[in-house]
Amino acid sequence: MLKRLFATSALLIFVQGFVFAQTATLEKVRNYRMKHEARIINDYKKLLEIPNVASDIPNITKNARYLISEFEKRGAKMEMLTLPGKPEVPPIVFGEIKVPNATRTLIIYVHYDGQPADPKNWTHNPWEPTLYSTSMAEGGKPIDFPKNGESVHPEWRIYGRSASDDKVPFPALLTALDALQESNIALTSNIKFFFEGEEEAGSDYVGEYLKAYKNKLDGDLWVFLDGPKHQSGRPQVVFGVRGVTGMEITVYGPQRPLHSGHYGGWAPVPGQILADLLASMKKPSGEILIKDFNAETAPITSADKKAFATLPDYDAEIRSELGLLNSEFDNRALIESYMYPTLTIKGLSSGNTGPLARNVIPTQAVASIGMRLAKGNDPQKMQDKVEAHIRAQGFHIVREDPDIDTRRKYAKIAKVTRSSGYPAVRTPIDNKWAQQIVQAIDQVTEDEVILYPTFGGSLPLFHFEQIMQKPIIIVPIANHDNNQHAPDENIRIGNIWYGIDIYTSILTMD
Repeated sequence: MLKRLFATSALLIFVQGFVFAQTATLEKVRNYRMKHEARIINDYKKLLEIPNVASDIPNITKNARYLISEFEKRGAKMEMLTLPGKPEVPPIVFGEIKVPNATRTLIIYVHYDGQPADPKNWTHNPWEPTLYSTSMAEGGKPIDFPKNGESVHPEWRIYGRSASDDKVPFPALLTALDALQESNIALTSNIKFFFEGEEEAGSDYVGEYLKAYKNKLDGDLWVFLDGPKHQSGRPQVVFGVRGVTGMEITVYGPQRPLHSGHYGGWAPVPGQILADLLASMKKPSGEILIKDFNAETAPITSADKKAFATLPDYDAEIRSELGLLNSEFDNRALIESYMYPTLTIKGLSSGNTGPLARNVIPTQAVASIGMRLAKGNDPQKMQDKVEAHIRAQGFHIVREDPDIDTRRKYAKIAKVTRSSGYPAVRTPIDNKWAQQIVQAIDQVTEDEVILYPTFGGSLPLFHFEQIMQKPIIIVPIANHDNNQHAPDENIRIGNIWYGIDIYTSILTMD
């Protein structure tokens, strides 16, 4: 359905014609899908049964070969890209569909690797996909996968590792291609496929791949198929991601554990030292007190503010779902928080708790600090700012555990171990190629598309921005409650159907 107004009547007539064509195409694709729903999810089950942890090269390669075979059946020219002399690096699956007279090339990105999974923490084996009548949280029960020709309910869910992150684009893409081919409907863009096998392992080698195969990967717009729809269920297009970095901070007390009765009230306590240091970094309201923490953060633009206005006011529902009375910065909008860097205590450790707690003063306390970065924040400079703040609190910073002489010389010592990281990336919302994708999705969805300036999470998009120098957008289809990265990861079947609809419109957009 068309929801945006156009200025001239001539353009309106043209757009109405396009919408009519898209509606007819969508009807044919949906009819095809409804005839083959059982086969679609059973085929997807086969893909999910292949373990896909990046370090498991035999199985990750098996995934790659499966994808090559499936896309070749749809007429794509496929190949496996590797880095010479590095057999331990997961391959890139590259493919191409050339369209006569097409004037636009889309590069579609999906990652086929997934997070490691410990079967002990799952209700079912993560590599044995299980179909449920609805979500476990809503009381769903395991059911058999349907036989060909049987009906499929959109509220069913498949539980299994990578069911939503990020194998779910594959059944939607393959089905869209099948349906279009059966109906003799041509694609309108040249399509290139870039399927990565190490995203969940940090994409350490993706930059090398992009440099080695840059000419092969040239195009107009990178379309990342990853992530969940908005919490409200409305369709969304995302124009960027936060960057990420972090560090681990260790502070020290006595060289050996001390009896808290004999030495309590006399020996410095590492947990208290660390608590005071962390409290100096951030107010309870959420304001970060580290000097110049936001100095290089890119300002919110007028286009960003217009995009904010398209978002549903959903924060109160999210707080209620999470059991939160309030959120930081006096209930600042969630999307606005994505536009600024964050400082998060990911973990704390000092001594023991519960039944294992002992009457001792521990020797050290450790905090794991995560930073999500906004546009303009350099990872190393942000780490520098945190270290400068630690020094300003009177700490001597070391990179290794201090020896006895160092302990005797400095009253307050902090070992800082830096994490790797990468910067944020954001494509302007008014980019012409990106807006074509927005309009294509808009044609086939009932609700207006949400324009999300940036995801809260992080992806290594900076490699693609710096090396390929082309705009990047993210088109998510998964349900927001998919347990991404966690036990019992799942995908709602209706979200696969949604993916088929919008991918169809993108593949055939004017």
